[in-house]
Amino acid sequence: MKVKTILVSQPEPKIENSPYFDLSERQKVKIDFRPFIHVEGVPSKEIRQQKIDLSKFTAIILTSRNAVDHFFRVAEEMRFKVPDSMKYFCQSEAVAYYLQKYVVYRKRKIYVGKRTFAELSPLIKKYKDEAFLLPATDKLKPAVPKILNDLGINWKEAVFYKTVISDLSDLENVTYDILVFFSPSGIESLFHNFPNFQQNDTRIAVFGNTTIKAVEAKGLRVDIAAPTPETPSMSMALKKYIESVNKK
Repeated sequence: MKVKTILVSQPEPKIENSPYFDLSERQKVKIDFRPFIHVEGVPSKEIRQQKIDLSKFTAIILTSRNAVDHFFRVAEEMRFKVPDSMKYFCQSEAVAYYLQKYVVYRKRKIYVGKRTFAELSPLIKKYKDEAFLLPATDKLKPAVPKILNDLGINWKEAVFYKTVISDLSDLENVTYDILVFFSPSGIESLFHNFPNFQQNDTRIAVFGNTTIKAVEAKGLRVDIAAPTPETPSMSMALKKYIESVNKK
């Protein structure tokens, strides 16, 4: 069956040269974007209930842009002036670059990992005498606390933001040829909104092994999977699939 419509379960890209826009134009397919989940900040009152006093920490571990946003939001709500001496340990260059939204980069002590949290851990270990705060999501990967505990450092986790299921009720009578998912939370949202969802002829595209497992656990069929050596990105996997079915 040919592909004419795609729903990507993420916000629409803000960059003009997104590969999705190119895919839509070249393959003559309609691509809609809709986040199936979204992030909500935890009020500072609830963070105080987690026994968090920002003044007790000398270093912040930042795993995502959301962590950056919500750390500084909470600091402002608590009227805590973040000292210039604060050390920032960023999981990736993208997170470190985003930090410039809040601090003057060249005047701060910023340490940057390569990509994964495990790759950041040697930098954290070098500064094991610091008091570390991890502003986290309620969906924190179990590997992160384990790595920090294994380092034997003084650290504390606090939930600063939560992943919340979006209301998709307006899509009840809308069908797409392909649904694209990037996390198990997206699958959870699909069934929360549409408990009786039947796949039928809908193709499902999935990024990452944990998301594949979540799809299969619901008895659904994975038609397009990424990353692979041949198609390292979702847009490339979609392009390959569409070219294959639409030329028939």
